[in-house]
Amino acid sequence: MSYLKQQKQRLKVVTKKSSKSPTPTNKALYSRVKSEAKRKFDVYPSAYANAWLVKTYKKRGGGYA
Repeated sequence: MSYLKQQKQRLKVVTKKSSKSPTPTNKALYSRVKSEAKRKFDVYPSAYANAWLVKTYKKRGGGYA
């Protein structure tokens, strides 16, 4: 197999893995916690705000599929 074909196969594998992202199982709870995060943090899309969001969502019984 040529080098170019190997690279294309690797690229396909990487894109297939990264195409799925975790989705919240309880969308209503996730939405409530997300709105709390937006009120709590001055800059919402930040690493701290997202970490708090995930931690609080899981603490309240949420999960990801």
